Order: sequence, then C-alpha cells, then structure tokens
Amino acid sequence: MSDEHIPHDAPSRFMARALALASAHLGETSPNPTVGAVIVKEGRIIAEGWHGGPGEPHAEAMALQRAGDAARGADMYVTLEPCDHYGRTPPCSLAIIEAGVARVFYATSDPNPIASGGAARMAAAGVEVHRGLGEAEAREINRFFFHHIRTGRPYVIAKFAASLDGKIATRTGDSQWITGAEARTRAHELRRQVDAILVGVGTVIADDPRLTARDPDGGPRSHQPLRVVLDSRGRAPRTARIFSPDLPGHTLVATTPAMPAAHRAALEAQGVEVAVLPADEAGRASIPHLLAFLGRRDILSLMVEGGGDALGSFFEVGAVQEVWAFLAPLIIGGEAAPGPVRGRGPEHLAEATRLTGLTLERVGQDWLLRGKVETSA
Repeated sequence: MSDEHIPHDAPSRFMARALALASAHLGETSPNPTVGAVIVKEGRIIAEGWHGGPGEPHAEAMALQRAGDAARGADMYVTLEPCDHYGRTPPCSLAIIEAGVARVFYATSDPNPIASGGAARMAAAGVEVHRGLGEAEAREINRFFFHHIRTGRPYVIAKFAASLDGKIATRTGDSQWITGAEARTRAHELRRQVDAILVGVGTVIADDPRLTARDPDGGPRSHQPLRVVLDSRGRAPRTARIFSPDLPGHTLVATTPAMPAAHRAALEAQGVEVAVLPADEAGRASIPHLLAFLGRRDILSLMVEGGGDALGSFFEVGAVQEVWAFLAPLIIGGEAAPGPVRGRGPEHLAEATRLTGLTLERVGQDWLLRGKVETSA
C-alpha cells in the first residue's frame, strides 16, 4: 500500500483514534500504562485494540487478534512503543512481526527499560517504523506512568474547591457545598483515574468522608482507589466512615510512632492497614517517605483532596506535580475562614509554587483551573 492512497490527514486521524481508545481506559490499567491501537488497511480502520489491565491482552495483541490475516501488509497506529519483553503476556513486537504488519506508527517511546526496545526489533525485522505522531498527547495520557518510572513515586495532584476569595469554608466551618453538583461529578472523574486519594486527619474529623469513587451513573465503582489518611498521632475516630469494613476498596493510615499501639491495633482489627513512617521535624508523617512507600506499592498516582494542612505539607516539600482548583462564584470573607493550603508557606514570592500550562474549564456554575507545577512540567 502506498501513501498516495491515504488522505493527507489520515495518519493524524488514525493516531487520534488510538489516543481516544487509550483515554477511554484511564484508571483501569495501573500499574501498566493505558494504550490504544488501530490497524489500518487501504485507508480505513479494520481493527482496534486497547489494554484492559494487568494480565489482559495488550492493545496491539487485541487489535491483531481482531484483524486476523488482514493484518498482513497493514499499518498499525499505537500510542506507546510496542513492548519487547516476556511478562504476563508475550512481546507485542514479535506479534506484530509475525502478523506481517508493514508499518508501525507509535506516539512515544516506552520509558520502562524492561519493556522498551520493540521499535528496534521491528525495524531490524523489516517493519517500517515511525515515532512521534501524537507524542505530546500520549505522554499526557500516561503522565502518571512516566513519572513513576522516572522517580519511583506516584504523580501527585492537589485538588481543592474554594470561593473566589480563597476560602474553603466559613468561619464556623460550614463547607458543604462550596461548588455545585457538576463540579463534584467532575472531581469523581479524576477519582476514577487515580490509584489513591489522600486526606488529612482534620478532614476526617470535620467532614467524615468516605473517599469512594462513583461511576457516571452515581453507583459505586468496582475498582476503588486506595484511601489514605494522614494521621500522625491517631486522632481520627475509629468510627469514621472511611474506616468502615463495609466500604469497597482499601484504607491505609499513614502515621508515626506517636500513634498509640492500642489505636493502631484497633484499626487493624477493622481491616485498616497502618503504615508507621518516620516523622518530619514537625512530628508529622514524612511526605517523602510516604511517597516512596506508595511507589513501592505500584501506586502511580495520588490525589490529595485536603485539608489545608495536608495540602500544605505536600507543597512545602515540593511533592505536587499538578493542581486542580475548583473555583466557585462566591465571596465568603472572614479572617477566621480557612483557605485551601496552610502550613508555613514561603517567605518570599520567588519561592511560591507557580503553575504553567493552565487550562480553564466551565463546570456548571463553577470553574476548574488546572495547571502543572512549573518545576515538574
């Protein structure tokens, strides 16, 4: 098949479809990346594939199985370099070669040294290989995976809802709800994509959250992110809803040796995991140690939902990669009304956390401002 039979915009269109397939399965594949693939022949898509999670067929393998013999001489568009190792499944690079695919367009290289090398193997076998189409979009979709491979730690998203004057509650602590139902639904979309959600003990005491992820129809999701509570001294009551054994998923308490042994034993008897971490200079569970602990557990992404002390502790140690700020058209006022990020804060503006790549999205009556932390972009 020669290029003149394919419309000029077809390669971008076919890669866009592969990227859409990958995006549709965000939150389902961790600790693996999310990948989409399409097989094209004579200018039309003849098969599609996507990765469904650990142990499931890779996107390329699914597409090849669906294409059958028609894959011979066809083109493949895939969002990540086909793997070149034997893991839970055989190498996709070999499957592509054996199927007789003529050309492979992949968006970005695989950063995992264990799995990379598929492009070189395919090229050596005579497959025409092209890299870079849709690379920025592919890296954004898999930013959690890329960050974890590079650092060994989860990618951290700081999320909060505030009024226009930067308050998350009134001076009496009334906070439900600052934003509308549409914004809360949008936040649940993010919950469905991340591996873990974290709150501080103050939020548990004040709001008694469950931190569960819901599907778009409002029902509980079968796969739940890990719930993490920062509780350095064991202040959270064992009757809190987040510790209920009836909740789907799993809850972890990150604490220090200051937590009473009896409280720890009682939590563990309820099925709650307790991780005793070193304390920082303020006596709080060390955020860098917590991130390293979660990274070893193959937690690729962590959303920090609050409160202000928890968010402040992550910003203070430079552990945030991305911010989701839901802004409501409200003015609350009051010196005693709390803000979303507390802690010491910087002494000089030059030390403040700055965001780049900003996007602004209308969500019902509210606005969602998203950005990457400048040093982590």
